[in-house]
Amino acid sequence: MVVDGAALATLLGDWFWAFTRIGAMLMTAPIFGARGQVPVRSRLALALALSAVLAPLLPPGPAIAPFSDAGLLLVAQQLAVGVAMGLILQLALAALALAGQLIAMTMGLGFAQFIDPEGEATVVVGSFYGLLGTLLFLALDGHQAMIELLFDSFHALPVGAALDGLDGVAAVAAWGARLFAGALLVALPAVVALTLVNLAFGVMARAAPQLNIFGVLFPATMLAGFAAIALSLPALPGQFGALLHESVRLAAALVGGG
Repeated sequence: MVVDGAALATLLGDWFWAFTRIGAMLMTAPIFGARGQVPVRSRLALALALSAVLAPLLPPGPAIAPFSDAGLLLVAQQLAVGVAMGLILQLALAALALAGQLIAMTMGLGFAQFIDPEGEATVVVGSFYGLLGTLLFLALDGHQAMIELLFDSFHALPVGAALDGLDGVAAVAAWGARLFAGALLVALPAVVALTLVNLAFGVMARAAPQLNIFGVLFPATMLAGFAAIALSLPALPGQFGALLHESVRLAAALVGGG
């Protein structure tokens, strides 16, 4: 059996470029990039499996040695593309976690963070919304959209093609601002309801100063907060679906496939 060294190097190069971008995206993508939840070995095995499946279907990569000067620059480019796409998708889930943090602060459940802002206290409502975001991501086939986005990115932005870094950084920064708008939209019903409750108790405290308002305010605020969360949950899939669709579209536009 005769082994063609040039053909073997080209085959391994195509697989390596695909693995670089896929592995970088999995480091920051939702679910797969979660620290402490997905082992590094499992993430590496998934990146190898996806590279083995997608590499034969992708355009041929440049004939550049991976460890040469030009190859190292190309590796850095592929890492940047993969991390940016995964980060954009991750911010959609971060919007839900941020919404839970806002609701918890308004309810009084995040009081520990007021006392120690630099501590590692975990707000339960934020964790609850983060878990809901993970389940919704899977229910809305976000993992399939992520793999499809990866495949399309190699056609829209082949390995070795020029990348406009300034536009990409500006797009990611603008999407970060959209994160806060999406979080506020999700948390707005509960925050407005809790604000009305606080205003009502404020009027009561002014009208009857002898009443122990603070003894009733905290339980009533928590009860109203949980009721507002329960009433706003049916609208959550639609809100998160819109955020996820926008994040996929932005990630596709980042690599020129928009």
